[in-house]
Amino acid sequence: MNLLKKLYDKSQIWFAVLWIVAYCVLMSLGDAFSARLGIEKSITLAVGALLSVELLLFLKKAGLFAAYGLCAPRAKARGMLYYAPILLMISANLWYGVSLNYGALETVFYVLAMLCVGFLEELIFRGLLFEAMRKDNVKAAVIVSSITFGIGHIINLINGSGADLLSNLLQVVYATAAGFMFVMVYYKSKSLLVCIAAHGLFNAFSAFSAQASHTKEAQIFSALLLTAITGAYALYLALSIKSQKEQNKN
Repeated sequence: MNLLKKLYDKSQIWFAVLWIVAYCVLMSLGDAFSARLGIEKSITLAVGALLSVELLLFLKKAGLFAAYGLCAPRAKARGMLYYAPILLMISANLWYGVSLNYGALETVFYVLAMLCVGFLEELIFRGLLFEAMRKDNVKAAVIVSSITFGIGHIINLINGSGADLLSNLLQVVYATAAGFMFVMVYYKSKSLLVCIAAHGLFNAFSAFSAQASHTKEAQIFSALLLTAITGAYALYLALSIKSQKEQNKN
């Protein structure tokens, strides 16, 4: 814990990079060992839970909960369009039906692991990385947070998740748009709670997705629709923030 604090105090950007690398490597190893064990997401859940607890304890000890959005939203729900586009996004994995893809135990492991993924990715990409960069350049911070989050999903091609090239490339596209949306939600509301919950639930619902029966055309349509929904919502939030700043100046 002291070592983490020293690195954080020395460079918040390198602290964020350390967490990104550690998260990608350790969670991928968790997936690989889970596959060898024959119990989906079993080791992944353990790794995700340990990383989540470690990061939470660090932020609590340093008094950084509010600084990284672990607090109630400070923007009115009306100004956030009552988060309706996010609710639509969450349902995306169920658009083409519901299927029980794993056994009971594996389903529990999968859902809990995905909730950890939502927590860690939001806190790392929208919290640590964005906050480390926004002090110098907010626009650059938004772009880097969004693009690195999207590109990071390429790792699914090599971590044993079974994703094919088309599905993975589509995931990169809509994940980049979703990353843009989440960072704008965080920037306007000053809270990561909605982002964490939405991200975790979106991933968790994939355990019940009938995606195996999707045609390529359906996959492309879903990805483009998700990109349009999340991208449009992000642009709306960005414009509302700009408008609010101009009003404050006047």
